Amino acid sequence: MSAMTQNYVNATIYCPLIEVVRNNNQTNDNANALVVCFHGIFSAIGIFENAFIIWMLGFRLKRCNTASVWVLNLALSDFLATLTLPLFTVYFYNDNSWELGEPLCKMQSSIFYLNMFFSAFLLAVISLDRLLLLATPLWSRHHRSVSGAWKVCALGWLWAALNTTPYSLFRAVIEKEGEHKKKLCYHNFALFLSSDETLERDCNVRQASTAISKTLLAFIIPLVIITGSYIVVTFKLREMGKRKRQSTRRFSEMNLNDVKESGEKYLSATKLRSSSTPPNTPAPLGIPKSFSRMVKILIAAFALIWAPYHIACMLEMMADAGNASRVVDKWLPGAATFSFLNPLLNPVLYAFSCPQFCVRIRQSLASVFEGLLQEELGGCKDPGNSNRI
Repeated sequence: MSAMTQNYVNATIYCPLIEVVRNNNQTNDNANALVVCFHGIFSAIGIFENAFIIWMLGFRLKRCNTASVWVLNLALSDFLATLTLPLFTVYFYNDNSWELGEPLCKMQSSIFYLNMFFSAFLLAVISLDRLLLLATPLWSRHHRSVSGAWKVCALGWLWAALNTTPYSLFRAVIEKEGEHKKKLCYHNFALFLSSDETLERDCNVRQASTAISKTLLAFIIPLVIITGSYIVVTFKLREMGKRKRQSTRRFSEMNLNDVKESGEKYLSATKLRSSSTPPNTPAPLGIPKSFSRMVKILIAAFALIWAPYHIACMLEMMADAGNASRVVDKWLPGAATFSFLNPLLNPVLYAFSCPQFCVRIRQSLASVFEGLLQEELGGCKDPGNSNRI
């Protein structure tokens, strides 16, 4: 009995789903040289472009504001994600077998989920920031600052790290059965269990908890916040436009009456109308159209690129062991690889969101980002108001 107990302790325990995946050797895992080459090329491009964005925003940008802080941190998160792409290139080169060991497996998983949670958090924060900038201009003028933006980003990194911890703990290298002994870098939710009596139940609870939490916290809730923010912004803009037209019309009528009484010409009234502004109308802080356009495109790209991954995770959770193994073997790796398009495309979207990109491409790219991120109240080097944006 003691020998059996010792064998049980030394043996690695797997969830029923993982056992099915380990015994499934019907998938075509042969390396494709073309796929490996293209993956390696795009990995290098992704690392270079995100490093270049960080260098431009961190060291070459003359004016520092909250918008540049948002984009700089988003680029830093994307840069970390693209640094793990060469690991996948090696994985594909080794016939879809993870031969890099468990430490790199855990590191790759941690960075993947860190990027996912932080990107979702920051895009939601940017949407709320746009809303506050429009809805509460006076409050934003006195409280919105570069230092405050850095504190929010630090909170976002901490939030992402806390949510990433469970995935790092359960990540492991799993060896498949068969003559080739191929290895997977995947979750083993059977880790840290004291016995196998509740193995299936605990595996299901852990898998469901992680799948639902990341879908809610890194996809659905941020998208709800983003959508709600832009709905409110749309109504606010319409209301402000309507009030501005009404106020301008009343003010113009008052000016016309004054002009008629004084006997001035209609041309003078036109000049007065164009040069006058309605009294007691607080001017909202400027929201550059180029930056707003960039944010909308980034959000759309985030939703479209990450949706397949979260759908695959939910399908894996709801399917039985046999069907779930097909999701793990085919759908989930493809969806996870597809999600890496997000950090690859973001630098391109930063640049092409600038309407004068084709003209400014001949100039210093720092000027492109200055034009893209410029806000009405100036940057962090603005004298007399150094950190208010």
